[in-house]
Amino acid sequence: MNFPFKLLKNKEFDVVGFGTNAVDFLIQVPVYPQFDSKIELTEYTQSAGGEVATTVVGLQRLGIKTAYVGRFGDDEAGNYGLQTLIDEGVDTKFAEQIMGARTQIAFIIIDERNGERTVVWKRDKQLSFSANEVSEKIATLGKVLHFTPHDTQACIKLAKTAQENGTVVSIDIDNFFEGTEELLPLVDIFISSSEFAEKFIGITDKKQALQELKFRYGCKIVGMTLGEKGSLILCENKFIETKGYEVPGGCKDTTGAGDSFRTGFLYGLLKDESVEQSAKMANAVAALKCREIGARTALPKVEELKDLLTGTQTARLQ
Repeated sequence: MNFPFKLLKNKEFDVVGFGTNAVDFLIQVPVYPQFDSKIELTEYTQSAGGEVATTVVGLQRLGIKTAYVGRFGDDEAGNYGLQTLIDEGVDTKFAEQIMGARTQIAFIIIDERNGERTVVWKRDKQLSFSANEVSEKIATLGKVLHFTPHDTQACIKLAKTAQENGTVVSIDIDNFFEGTEELLPLVDIFISSSEFAEKFIGITDKKQALQELKFRYGCKIVGMTLGEKGSLILCENKFIETKGYEVPGGCKDTTGAGDSFRTGFLYGLLKDESVEQSAKMANAVAALKCREIGARTALPKVEELKDLLTGTQTARLQ
């Protein structure tokens, strides 16, 4: 099945990302600690993350031209986080450091038995964008505008401009914010976790939840990630169920797996792949990411992605 979009040509960027960045402090433990207990950690790592920042880095590694729009603090973490984007080749001319603000951080506890993680995070209010603080120009610079809805009114402004100019709008959504229901009708690609879809709609059946989302908001593609089980996408009244891939060498950390899924899905769209193949690519990128600790550490290059998709590296889960 083809994507129900026609991508614009001759744009400065393939994807413009607007939204969250973070510096993650990843703590590996033998087992997840019980309440009111003490446990010795195995390893402690600092790594860059954040939903949108991770997705654009993933796309950049796959050869996609990206720009990141967002705010860092003027602290040491902000210097580090911004430099990681620059080092990856992401265009950061629309990123800024806010004087006196603290960069978003997350403390992530990783259970070594299965790589599953628990995230404790904080975002400084000074990093937020109001609608008046974001330029409409940003929405016209790329073929795709990809964002998280944390700064909802700013996202609404950008999405409206994108829609008027033929830019595809993609959202990474796992939390509900005030104004979300005004934003969603402006979105073309809606992908969330299965937990969020159930919490947001109140429907436990996954297919019914996606149908309800499509009915309410009119998004052309609605989908959900299902962890190691893969993903479920609804496009033009057709469900596309895609199995997950085994993580080469075993799963070490699921941090950023959902962001990586969106990397693969948008990569497929930009490479004129079918929705089915793009979903496979999305699951493959997510699996490859889980090879190492950190949201971005093991994001793949094109050759690694091709190897997994063709079975050169490892086989798909049965």
